[in-house]
Amino acid sequence: MRDQPVVSADDPWSLLRRLTTARIGLGRAGASQPTRHHLAFQLDQARARDAVLTPLDVARLEQELAALGLPPVVLRSAAGERRTYLQRPDLGRRLDNESAARLAALAPPGEPPDVALIIADGLSAPAVQKHARPLLQALLPELPAAWRLAPVAVVEQGRVAISDEIGALLRARLAVILIGERPGLSSPDSLGVYLTYAPQIGNTDAGRNCLSNIREGGLGYAEAAHKLHYLMGQALQRQLSGVALKDEAPGLADAGARQGARAGCFLLGADEPPPA
Repeated sequence: MRDQPVVSADDPWSLLRRLTTARIGLGRAGASQPTRHHLAFQLDQARARDAVLTPLDVARLEQELAALGLPPVVLRSAAGERRTYLQRPDLGRRLDNESAARLAALAPPGEPPDVALIIADGLSAPAVQKHARPLLQALLPELPAAWRLAPVAVVEQGRVAISDEIGALLRARLAVILIGERPGLSSPDSLGVYLTYAPQIGNTDAGRNCLSNIREGGLGYAEAAHKLHYLMGQALQRQLSGVALKDEAPGLADAGARQGARAGCFLLGADEPPPA
């Protein structure tokens, strides 16, 4: 008797889905993927598109920052609106004339500020809306009291390099921008942080350090704040950033949680403990 063909089967790799939101171990239904996974894929595509097109709730963000003692100045890039922003990345890297003039007037006299904190919608305003405030809540207590902070800037239709112009206008030694990252199919709300020492128009990405995937299921707020504080301190002390500055911050005590998540993974063997 011939064996009957398997119409539907789970995938042994599906156990790994406890460790990642990546599309692995989906199983099959005949020669295709199961309907539930196909529908989930379409839903994630829709969420990614929505993340790109959803506008930033600036008024709400202003209130949240003011509650942290960081009343912001609201700026706009030269892109003006979303369609132009998506079609002309270069315009998202520069302020419009009105914003540039207003910001230049806010540059503090005397000693230049150490840090300019910037928040931009980027390609995912929901990421900024969801993660900017809790990340700053975790970061601010770690910053030395001696550091001078420039006025916080919130930028609509901004890209990473707009931090160069903002930092230069404020005469800041270090520019740090929190920005919504390009949405992925499993992470439409991922926040990125870029820091640049001696910001000036024309800087390249080789001069920046980046922390990415800040969200639930990614880099947590405490760990991100810990790493960011380390990089900021090293950048100011060594007067550099980018490829010359490595993230050598000691990790937080999360090894136990990681081991718990990996327990029972079939790749490790049934009786084999997770590696230290």
